[in-house]
Amino acid sequence: MNSFPQCLDPAAEEQAALWAARLDGSSLTASDRTTLDAWLAESPAHRTLLSHYCQFSADLEQRLPVLVAAGAVELPSDSVPRRSRPWLMWGAGALAATAAAVVLIFWLVRPQTQSENLATPMALRKAITLVDGTRVELDAQTSLQIEIDGKERRMRLASGEAFFAVHKDASRPFTVETPAGSLRVTGTQFDVRAETAATLEVTVVEGSVLARPGEAGGRPGAPVSLAASDHLAAGPDGVAIHALNAAALDATLAWREGLIVCNGMPLREALARFARYHGYGITATAEAAEFRVVGRYSLDDLDGFLAWLEEQFPVRVTRSLNGTVQVSLRSEQ
Repeated sequence: MNSFPQCLDPAAEEQAALWAARLDGSSLTASDRTTLDAWLAESPAHRTLLSHYCQFSADLEQRLPVLVAAGAVELPSDSVPRRSRPWLMWGAGALAATAAAVVLIFWLVRPQTQSENLATPMALRKAITLVDGTRVELDAQTSLQIEIDGKERRMRLASGEAFFAVHKDASRPFTVETPAGSLRVTGTQFDVRAETAATLEVTVVEGSVLARPGEAGGRPGAPVSLAASDHLAAGPDGVAIHALNAAALDATLAWREGLIVCNGMPLREALARFARYHGYGITATAEAAEFRVVGRYSLDDLDGFLAWLEEQFPVRVTRSLNGTVQVSLRSEQ
């Protein structure tokens, strides 16, 4: 069969399969053609993917009877062949069933391996669906190495923060390695933060995670089992685990929406979050650092947050020529 591009977008793949079936089975109306043109214009990947699916359908004509006979695939009951090609049929429901069947066969024959290095720049997040169906979201300033083969799924989070919605696959364990420890799951949702080489934070949203924080000298520590809503913080001072309530869980994961949620957070910590997101120094003097911040703020709107600080607190914001920012008491000026 022909080699597919790595689209990693199930919705686009399903649409491409549906359009390929319609192009092969009937003539498009003017309205259909307009809709197709609009879909193709949305992304250059759509045109490439449609071309591959059209070729795939031709290849599938030869291989589908063999796959069905061998029991490798089972077509939906309403996908009974009505013309020479086994997936051509009439009606929107039948076409949808056919597209689903074609996508299913595509995933069965598609290589389930992936080797990729991802890195996000400052002030930019990224989301990707891995070849196994796992969804990964990366915060700004995050570096992730992906290695997936037939036996295991291994992620290496060198720095930054990532959220994983892991596709369940008991035959291929999913591990995340960081400089300060590792995690192992088969299918769950959790957040990992590697702020420094010596610290590790894990927040479990769904399922369970087996964490193994590192010890001094890089040796693996004792395994710790985490359940939904558990938060683990490991560092030079040891390991702490506590359960998060709904508000705390929302605050921890707010970065996925480009937000920072402050529930009495010290100003120094809020500024550190903005600093990591934007990639340059944003600090406060010792006197100003202890002010407590409350509210939800956009990480993209640093200027708005700093202006709000000057309105709410007796502080002054000073920007240096090299781009760094310092917040200090007005009386210190």
